[in-house]
Amino acid sequence: MKLFTSDNAELMDVSELRMDDGNLIVVGTIMGAMPTEAVLTPAELRASLKLLNPKLCFALLGMLFSRQKA
Repeated sequence: MKLFTSDNAELMDVSELRMDDGNLIVVGTIMGAMPTEAVLTPAELRASLKLLNPKLCFALLGMLFSRQKA
C-alpha cells in the first residue's frame, strides 16, 4: 500500500501491518529511503474515530468499490 502527498509524490510505502502488545505496527519506507515503524495505540485509534462523520464514512465505503486509479 502506498500513501501519497497532496501533489501525488510517494510519501510512504507500507509493507506490513502487524499487532504487537495490543498496538498496530505499520512497517514501511518513507520517501523511498528511510525504513520506519509507526505505532498506533488503542487510545490513538479511539481518538481517530472522533474525526469521522457520516459523509466521510460513505466516501470511504465508496472508495472500497471504486476502480479509479490514483
